Amino acid sequence: MDRWHRLFVAVVTPYLPGESKVDEAGLRRHLRYFLQPKFVNAGGAILINPEAGEIFYLSRDEKRRNVEIALEECRGKVPVFAGVIAPTTAESIAVARDAKAAGVDGIFLIPPVGAMDITTSWDSERYPEVWVDMAKAICDAVDLPAITHPVTPPTPQYGNGLPLSATLKMCREVPQIIGWKMTYSYGGFRIIARGLRQLPRPVAILCATAVYFHEYLASGQFDGTVTGSFNYAMEPMIDHIEAWRRGDVEAARQIWNSGLAELHEYVYSEYSRLHVRYKAACWLRGLIEEPWMRPPQPRPKPDEIYQLRELLQRTGLNVIAESAMERVFRTPVPV
Repeated sequence: MDRWHRLFVAVVTPYLPGESKVDEAGLRRHLRYFLQPKFVNAGGAILINPEAGEIFYLSRDEKRRNVEIALEECRGKVPVFAGVIAPTTAESIAVARDAKAAGVDGIFLIPPVGAMDITTSWDSERYPEVWVDMAKAICDAVDLPAITHPVTPPTPQYGNGLPLSATLKMCREVPQIIGWKMTYSYGGFRIIARGLRQLPRPVAILCATAVYFHEYLASGQFDGTVTGSFNYAMEPMIDHIEAWRRGDVEAARQIWNSGLAELHEYVYSEYSRLHVRYKAACWLRGLIEEPWMRPPQPRPKPDEIYQLRELLQRTGLNVIAESAMERVFRTPVPV
């Protein structure tokens, strides 16, 4: 296995029951779940403080503490990369330096946040420097291996991902980039994957959208992952990936068509609910104590919870009791 052809899980951040504080003991338990042989032996790796882990709503101290906990639990058993973002480039560099000082193996570069000029209205094809300059500054400051999170305003050709010209520019100008998270539509994925394969140095194709994993694995354009879906369906997902790796197409198809495809189809059917459903499904598995994300992120609706529970069960996964579900419907979300 290439060093960075890894199955990175984008770890959710659990909160204490009835509070908006990080559940440090719960985070440790959740990390240990990913240290079982099934995940580690398949090439698993940890991404702490990703978008799925609500990095935009964590303080610098919370980001640093999450990184420390991840490193304490993993102890070199799997690589640990840490998300890096803050409102300004200078603050983002500080977050990256915190992560490096703690001992991470690499960083996860997230595009700028804030004003519409660099977020919802950003034309990343015409103005790639908006992110490239920030990424260069961060990587120059810490010089660690980096994986990108190339989300942009959606386009018909690429979906929610950075266009090809900007992708190639970034890979050329930021040599620390070793992996590219594939946040694209199916058509956009194919364009970007071909472009990455033609670079003069290796940049791993790290698949994100689990609803397309069957097709990506069949195409061979699958070096690894950066996905939050392992939070709710790690076991069948690993079985599915391993079946493809050993060339057992029938076994892979059987796993995919035994509930896993339908589960992912529901989770990914609305991108405005993607991370809400990641976390709710993780909670339904009994892996974290609460399903809430920090406001203003929305709470899962009862119909989403019931639908997720049914789909998880159809996939053969254990879920919490219905009485535990009813409790959360009556519980206010802490601010």
